[in-house]
Amino acid sequence: MANKNLSKTDNTERTIVYLSLVYVLGHVIKSLGALPILGGQMVHTVLSLIGLSLIALGTGGIKPCVAAFGGDQFEEKHAEERSRYFSVFYLAINAGSLISTFITPMLRGDVQCFGEDCYALAFGVPGLLMVIALVVFLMGSKIYRKPPPEGNIATQVVKCIRFAISNRFKNRSGDLPKQQHWLDWAAEKYPKQLIMDVKALTRILFLYIPLPMFWALLDQQGSRWTLQATRMNGNLGSFVLQPDQMQVLNPFLVLIFIPLFDLVIYRLISKCGIKFSSLRKMAVGMILACLAFAVAAVVEIKINEMAPPQPGPQEIFLQVLNLADDEVKVTVLGDENNSLLVESIKSFQKMPHYSKLHLKTKSQDFHFNLKYHNLSVYTKHSVEERNWYSLIIRESGKSISSMMVKDAENKPQTSHKAGTTAVRFVNTLHKEVNISLGADISLSVGEDYGVSAYRTVQRGEYPAMRCQTKDKDFSLNLGLLDFGAAYLFVIANRTNQGPQAWKMEDIPANKMSVAWQLPQYALVTAGEVMFSVTGLEFSYSQAPSSMKSVLQAAWLLTVAVGNIIVLVVAQFGGLVQWAEFILFSCLLLVVCLIFSVMGYYYVPLKPEDIQGPADKQIPHTQGNMINLETKKTRL
Repeated sequence: MANKNLSKTDNTERTIVYLSLVYVLGHVIKSLGALPILGGQMVHTVLSLIGLSLIALGTGGIKPCVAAFGGDQFEEKHAEERSRYFSVFYLAINAGSLISTFITPMLRGDVQCFGEDCYALAFGVPGLLMVIALVVFLMGSKIYRKPPPEGNIATQVVKCIRFAISNRFKNRSGDLPKQQHWLDWAAEKYPKQLIMDVKALTRILFLYIPLPMFWALLDQQGSRWTLQATRMNGNLGSFVLQPDQMQVLNPFLVLIFIPLFDLVIYRLISKCGIKFSSLRKMAVGMILACLAFAVAAVVEIKINEMAPPQPGPQEIFLQVLNLADDEVKVTVLGDENNSLLVESIKSFQKMPHYSKLHLKTKSQDFHFNLKYHNLSVYTKHSVEERNWYSLIIRESGKSISSMMVKDAENKPQTSHKAGTTAVRFVNTLHKEVNISLGADISLSVGEDYGVSAYRTVQRGEYPAMRCQTKDKDFSLNLGLLDFGAAYLFVIANRTNQGPQAWKMEDIPANKMSVAWQLPQYALVTAGEVMFSVTGLEFSYSQAPSSMKSVLQAAWLLTVAVGNIIVLVVAQFGGLVQWAEFILFSCLLLVVCLIFSVMGYYYVPLKPEDIQGPADKQIPHTQGNMINLETKKTRL
């Protein structure tokens, strides 16, 4: 019988091979779509969509089959080794994620294809590696333990459930005896073993209902937490972390925590006489994720406290830039000629901050009295509420004049760009200046006090930025441009050393270090190890032998539902970020309590109860109910 089973082509192995080929084809098409010489924008878009669809199809088919196929290599007497396999399996996934985080950007940025970043290589190399992995997988085909094919079990499950429900409603009269379980109504068409397997499957699927909320929190590391990191300072002294590089912490910590938990923590708990069952581990994992989001909320509140204030209703922020050659006394007058602000500003004096002015209406005219030498210059400018303004004072022959620049129109959204800072320029020269800020970033600033828009650049040192006028080339030292800041540079020729840049900070740099995210990453990763690794092994060990892959697929489906939850909350919640973190933390805590109650009443299947008919005789049953272990899993 064993030889006969081994001679059969295993459905799971064949599924892995075929869908791996689909996955590789998706990478090939995605690589072709990244070649700039192949068609136009529409062709690239179509090829990319087809490639991504094939990759998604291949991934969705491979993942549940690989996990189940690996578990099939262990007999029930080797349950401890099988549990260790799922830990190694999850560790390998995160090792691949960690390697790709470093290698893929290098393939894209360090290699040039057709004069641009080589996205085709970044998509093609993973496809090539998948081909190599598939060849290695096929080389071991003869030594794999292969259970006999079960046919299309998912279709059988759906048909069995549908027939049981329809048969139950067709026979609602009291003449027929009641069934102990609603699935027993399918007994007249489907075999008893299949019905018992479906019963076991539905019991576990019912336990899965609360699980998507955990994934809704875990998968925000690459979205909400990365956005949080953009508002923090990545300078850690010896090295600088970009906000999106913080995501590397998760797979890195997984590689540390899996052996730590398996070899140290779980064994210490066992020696203390505490029975740490699979459901208990998953519940503790949920609690750790709750704590991680509570910590993230505290960090978000601290970031908001350190952020510069924002103008409210009937308020504006004003800064005065004196670019004249001597001190100017500035008086801001309201509609009734009352003094709202009086400041004496030296030539090219750096103002420490914006000044807040209150309006009587949403828009208002302010009168400015500028005293320069023995002259008094009066001017009027209109302002609107909730905006930032810069009043630029400049020489005009022997007198002075002013212009009002509305900063709000050009204010950079630095908080939404990973590791960026923003710059703008005022050109006091009599010729237009072209400034090169990098390989692909350049701008032009008009002559005679032209003001540029903000441009975002990467954080770093900019000691010699190349500048050019019609008849002269020169360089400007911009110094350090730090995370999240916005700078104003005035190009002026005030010395014999040529044009130089006078630097002012419009928006201060991020003050809170990104290292404060380490606790939340450590907590959520510990929760992931306890929840996800344990859930994979639990799903396999509790599934009937014919439904291992089906239950692994259902486990992965909870991840997709979790992502949908995030989209719904983000779209319709309308909460500030720290409140959203608290909301997710509280929701998961409630879900954890519900899951704990469900786990308390869940009766685990014994190994002999989940064997298929090919392995042993059908177990003793009482009525139509399988003889289950009676002890409960207490939280």
